[in-house]
Amino acid sequence: MDEPVSGSGLTEAHRRRGIYLLPNLFTTAALFSGFFAIVQAMNGNFIDSAQAIFVAMVLDGLDGRVARLTHTQSAFGAEYDSLSDMVSFGAAPSLLMYEWALRGMGKLGWLAAFVYCCGAALRLARFNTQLGVADKRYFLGLPSPAAAALIAGLVWVAHGDYQIIGQDLKWFAWALTLFAGLTMVSNVKFYSFKEINLRRAVPFWMVLVVMLIFVVVTIDQAMVLFAGFALYALHGYVLWAVNRINRWRRARRPKLHVVR
Repeated sequence: MDEPVSGSGLTEAHRRRGIYLLPNLFTTAALFSGFFAIVQAMNGNFIDSAQAIFVAMVLDGLDGRVARLTHTQSAFGAEYDSLSDMVSFGAAPSLLMYEWALRGMGKLGWLAAFVYCCGAALRLARFNTQLGVADKRYFLGLPSPAAAALIAGLVWVAHGDYQIIGQDLKWFAWALTLFAGLTMVSNVKFYSFKEINLRRAVPFWMVLVVMLIFVVVTIDQAMVLFAGFALYALHGYVLWAVNRINRWRRARRPKLHVVR
C-alpha cells in the first residue's frame, strides 16, 4: 500500500484521482438549473424555465473562470462541464420550446425540437475536439449558450411580457428553433470575446459604458437579453457575407502583368 502523505491523511494516488470541488460546484449548480428548467417546462411554468436557462448560462460562464483563477483545471471538469451544457443548453431549451409552442404541430414540432437538441450535442462534441487547434478569437458555429438564449429569450419575452401563447407564434418559434439548431453546427464564425483582457487598465469611459449596459438591462431584462443574443446570432452571418463580398471583389480585380 502507498504510504499517506505526511499531514494530509491522503495518499498521492488518491490525490491524483480526486477532483477539484470549487469549479465543479458551479458546474453542478448549472446542471441543476438546466434540470430545473426541464421540470418547470413539463409543469407549464415557462417563465421559470426560461429564467433557469439564463441562470445556467451565468453559472456556466463562471465555472471555467473560477478554475483558471484558482488553477484547478482538469480533464474531469472539462467533460463534466460539457455534459452539463448538454442538459442546460441542449435538452432544456428544446423541451421548453416544444412544450410552449411546438407540441400542437405534430411531427414538424418534435422534429424541430430534435434538430435543436442534436445540433447542441454535435456543437459540443466538435468544440471538445477542436480545443487545441481552433482560432480562439472565434467560435465555429453558434455557441450552445447563445442558442439557448434565443429559445429561452423568445419564451420569456412573448409569454412573460406580452402574454402571448405559444400557439400564436408556433411558426416563428419553429423557424427560430431550426435556425438556432442548424447555426450551432454551421461553419459560420462568431466572435468569442476571449481577447478581452479584464486585468488590463481601460479608459474611464469604459466604466460608464458598463454602467449604462446594466441600466438598460434593468429596464427590461427579457427584451434586452433576447435582442442582444439575436444580434449576436445574426452578426456571424453578417461577417460571413462581408468576407464573401471581399473575396469576390478581390477575385474580380484585374491582374497586372509586368512587361519586361
